[in-house]
Amino acid sequence: MHFLMSQRLSFSHLLKLFARNSFPEVSGTVGLLCFNNHRRKFHHNKANENVLDVPDQHLQTTHWSEEATLYVHWPYCQRRCTYCNFNKYIRSNVDNDKMQQCLVREAKTLIQESGVKRIKSVFFGGGTPSLAQPKTLSAILEAVSGVVSLPNDAEVSMEGNPTSVGRIKLLEFKLAGINRVSLGVQALNDKDLQLLGRDHTSDESRKCIEEARRLFPGRVSIDVIFGRPGQRLSTWEKELQEVTQICDNHVSLYQLTLERGTALFKMFEVGAVDFPSEDVTADMYELAVEIMANERLNRYEVSNFAREGFESLHNQSYWDGGQYIGIGPGAHGRFILRNPTAKRIPSVKIQGHDNWNPNQLNLQPVQVNREARIQTLEPEPWMREVLKYGHGTRKRVIQSQLDVLQEYLMVGLRTSKGVTNHRWGQFSNVTSLREVFDGDAVDDFMKGGLIVMDQFGLRATVKGMSLLDSILPHLLIKLQNWFKTVKAD
Repeated sequence: MHFLMSQRLSFSHLLKLFARNSFPEVSGTVGLLCFNNHRRKFHHNKANENVLDVPDQHLQTTHWSEEATLYVHWPYCQRRCTYCNFNKYIRSNVDNDKMQQCLVREAKTLIQESGVKRIKSVFFGGGTPSLAQPKTLSAILEAVSGVVSLPNDAEVSMEGNPTSVGRIKLLEFKLAGINRVSLGVQALNDKDLQLLGRDHTSDESRKCIEEARRLFPGRVSIDVIFGRPGQRLSTWEKELQEVTQICDNHVSLYQLTLERGTALFKMFEVGAVDFPSEDVTADMYELAVEIMANERLNRYEVSNFAREGFESLHNQSYWDGGQYIGIGPGAHGRFILRNPTAKRIPSVKIQGHDNWNPNQLNLQPVQVNREARIQTLEPEPWMREVLKYGHGTRKRVIQSQLDVLQEYLMVGLRTSKGVTNHRWGQFSNVTSLREVFDGDAVDDFMKGGLIVMDQFGLRATVKGMSLLDSILPHLLIKLQNWFKTVKAD
């Protein structure tokens, strides 16, 4: 699932820059294993919002540029939900053996190109990866561990639909190496599930959650959509109460966004459905934050709530600006090429060469060659390219330092931790946070109690978290103007 946030609650117009599978949990990913490198714990104090505790004093055993997370995109679904515009395909006959062969080969190719020494976590998203054969997931994990370090206790997550068939296959996936699941519950009443085009019932969701918690104790996340057609604040409150009773330790809540070309959008155009107003959906979100907090499910990212110690490690790496390698049709990646030996697809040009001058102000791409990548969208062409070239990379863009800092600012401020001075310093060799974000506009946000900038970094307050759509454009412009000013000098 995408971030699916309204303009009132977030900055969806900016996040269009990112693909859904760049942030899989974004549909609720995982986070049980505590790789504590440079992590800081937060607690909420009403007298002093977003107070930091003392940073963990763990040594960093692997340099940030030598590790990455892996996202695996399974593109197939049984049906297309009425709200969905993700990169997924309905096929009556899927060549599972060929898909497995291609996913394994592309994983090996791109990991070797990246030169990373460790894969911190793996996330199987889609599409509906629970429709894949468990042996496919097992083969991918085996291939990864054959070319790079994949710790035995690494977080390995899978999205799944809470259907009866999906529930039965959970044990098989556990035996294949999955140790955490994210279930697309989306709603707990059958009328809304039918309207959304889901292929499960609310009763199936409850049974699937129960079975998942038995097999993966402490490692189950559920996704729920709000702002659904006809939804009222009173019914949403009752639904939230049930969510907190049946969930494990992690919940992802997403506001429904109408996307052109979807069945739901067509229903809206002809007046078949009505949506709650922006004010009502904003109230729904604020109510959710309050109810989650009462159950110790703390908001550690705009859409994600977890009990302490059960945050999504995989997504935290994205939000922390970490490297990620994406394999499968339409997958996105951000990583440094330390060993660029793979065959190039002749029709694919590397973009970004004209955007930087390595002799000017040292504003070269991060580590010289960090790239933003997108794999070929459709499964059949992607498989042909993988079999011929070892990968199906369709787009390659060399990222400037400004590109990397903008992305980190956009996703980092979604979290309670925010953008840290330490991490910013790893990406920037020309400026500090305070140098960039110094001035009246930022001061106004600070005086208004919306953001905090201190010795730890820059972060939104509890109040500011709900108004990021208003804050972020100003901060991005400040960052862009700073780079323009430095270049001019």
